Amino acid sequence: MSAASNTVDATSSTPPADLPPTAPRNLAVSRITSTSATLTWTAAEPGCCDITGHTIGYFQAFHDLGESVRVGNVTTATITLRPATQYRVIVQATDSAGHSSPSSDPLTIITPATDNGPDTVPPSAPGTLTASDVTTTSATLNWTPSTDNVAVTGYNVYRWDGVFTSTLVATVPGTSYTASLVPSVRNRYYVRARDAAGNVSIATNEVRIDPPTGPTTPPPSATCTVTYQKQSEWQGGFVTDITIMNTATTAVNGWTLDFTFPGDQRITTLWSATHAQSGSAVTIRNASWNGTIAAGASVSFGFQGTWSGSNAAPTSFSLNGAPCL
Repeated sequence: MSAASNTVDATSSTPPADLPPTAPRNLAVSRITSTSATLTWTAAEPGCCDITGHTIGYFQAFHDLGESVRVGNVTTATITLRPATQYRVIVQATDSAGHSSPSSDPLTIITPATDNGPDTVPPSAPGTLTASDVTTTSATLNWTPSTDNVAVTGYNVYRWDGVFTSTLVATVPGTSYTASLVPSVRNRYYVRARDAAGNVSIATNEVRIDPPTGPTTPPPSATCTVTYQKQSEWQGGFVTDITIMNTATTAVNGWTLDFTFPGDQRITTLWSATHAQSGSAVTIRNASWNGTIAAGASVSFGFQGTWSGSNAAPTSFSLNGAPCL
């Protein structure tokens, strides 16, 4: 046998059996109505196996509510939506072996209020929202103006609780508003432009306002520690366990753990607790059977999630509003 007969042609090797498809690209909307959007995208490249379909996920802005729909091996699909509502849309490919691709880059869309009448085009989003003149009781919100195909008639100012409830606090004609700060709620705000037909724009960025406080006593020492341990990770997915240790001298009766993902991770399945997620902000609450953490004891839970750009661990945690180490 010649030496040449033992040579392996690397170009003929097949992909690994667990290689998922690449992410779909160029997600766009080709047609939008008050109750639907027709999406298009560039097909994903298969990994080990043939692509068999896609999952379209769409999530209402400033609301802990998401929906998904399965479609075949296509590059266009129409989804059903609500009027005058903003959505964040992503697409994932799946193959015949059950692998899922990373998500496409997200697409932000907003539906018009109606499909009838002279104006079915929402205004453009207002410019960057900022806060100034912050006191213990008020702050001035500022933004740059929107444009519209007919006319912008005003701006809706919303207070958001950070999870799923938005409260319309004012509608103003100009590009500033002095908000009264409420000590008992989260002072988070965003703004949308509106027109005479009831169309609203995509929202501005969110602004969180923390009123200044006078001199205070040093905060107490942390009475909890949190261990965030990734058990497994693969392209587009991961499994993590979290352990909360009560380092106080008294028991914790009922617990809520808050943290923020530094990347685009989303929890898909969670065990031994319940959760709510809005954007990167996550709130975990105890299950019915593990709400008490005795002094010096710990409780654990875990979850499976997805990611695309980054899967770095959160850098800070708070238990019942108090920071943990």
